[in-house]
Amino acid sequence: MVTVFGGSGFLGRHVVRALANEGWRVRVAVRSPNTAHFLKPMGRVGQIQIVKANILDEGAVSRALTHAAAAINLVGILAQSGSQRFDSIHVEGAARIAGAATAHGLALLIHVSALGTGPNVPSRYGRTKAEGEARVREAFPAATIVRSSVLFGAEDDLFNKFAWLARMAPALPLIGGGKTRFQPVFVGDVAQAIVQILADPTRAGEIYELGGPEVVTFKQILELVLKDTHRKRLLIPVPFGIMRLKGALLGLLPNPMLTLDQVRMLETDNVVSEGALGLRDLGIAQTAAEAIVPSYLWRFRKAGQFEAAAS
Repeated sequence: MVTVFGGSGFLGRHVVRALANEGWRVRVAVRSPNTAHFLKPMGRVGQIQIVKANILDEGAVSRALTHAAAAINLVGILAQSGSQRFDSIHVEGAARIAGAATAHGLALLIHVSALGTGPNVPSRYGRTKAEGEARVREAFPAATIVRSSVLFGAEDDLFNKFAWLARMAPALPLIGGGKTRFQPVFVGDVAQAIVQILADPTRAGEIYELGGPEVVTFKQILELVLKDTHRKRLLIPVPFGIMRLKGALLGLLPNPMLTLDQVRMLETDNVVSEGALGLRDLGIAQTAAEAIVPSYLWRFRKAGQFEAAAS
């Protein structure tokens, strides 16, 4: 049995499905179990269990790991809200899971982090992610670290967000000139990588950096969105300084589309390091964004799925 913390999120649902397909018993530990019941049909009857566990609660984390053989931590936030702070989630929560995994004698722990992080990056998100990795390794030295580039897939918060914005706005901002580099990776490929790492104990303690087959700029991402939604919009370069001010103001609103820290995240490239272990080392073919993104961005076209045939 494997316990998956954060299994109801975007990546989590794909990981749970992949684990179930490989025959694992899956315990999904989430803050709100009522939002995760959609996961149960992904496995056989009784194969997927949903439990309540806030990673800020040491007792709940410990209970979620009882009788488990392995654990996967997928919990992360892109913006702070209420008690959900970067330090408490990315650092203290991650360390709490690793410490409990050691206490319970788990054989394997996979900690999912992100590319473009480090102790000196501009964003608080990136710095806490890096600190979280270090704390996990202190508590569970054999933990496997998985760093992913930005994820794409039907429920993503990247292509969908800008496609939605392009539907209403006459122009899209090229933050920092649109030069920041990304290596978008298909969420299904990352889920399969996690399952393969879990199945091979010899991979314990490794660091994997997962990215797609192409390195693209922020501008190229927006161009792909406009191409697949059949829309023409101006792409206007906006300096980081102006976007920081806008992010600070928008961050004061509930559920902001953009925050100051997210602008700072765009100041750092999000690509795989040269020589790093990756999808190819796991025997997984990298899926290109252009092979998947059109299959779900059609809903942002003026005539939906029928527009291509009508044009």
